[in-house]
Amino acid sequence: MKKIFKLIETNKKPERTLDSIKNEIRKYIKRERKKKLSSDDVYWEFDCKVGKTEEEAKSITQSEITSFLDETLELKLESCYIEIISKEVKKSKKEPETTDSDS
Repeated sequence: MKKIFKLIETNKKPERTLDSIKNEIRKYIKRERKKKLSSDDVYWEFDCKVGKTEEEAKSITQSEITSFLDETLELKLESCYIEIISKEVKKSKKEPETTDSDS
């Protein structure tokens, strides 16, 4: 998903527009997570970029998207760019704990 969201709409309050953007992002992530994985030892991870424009976009974690959107409301920006790319990541296996017995 690569999209420029308009934050100011003539017939809506900015708070409601922001809520609809957050909802759209949640729905997209939920839909991506439902996609079939190639094997059992992988999971979905998301590469996220946000900014005022595509050129100014910086990488953030998925959990930071909502705080970025809240900042846009405080800064009264007219639009923002959000990019969310899903990728499969292999789960790291935990090594069993070994106990050293030097007795």
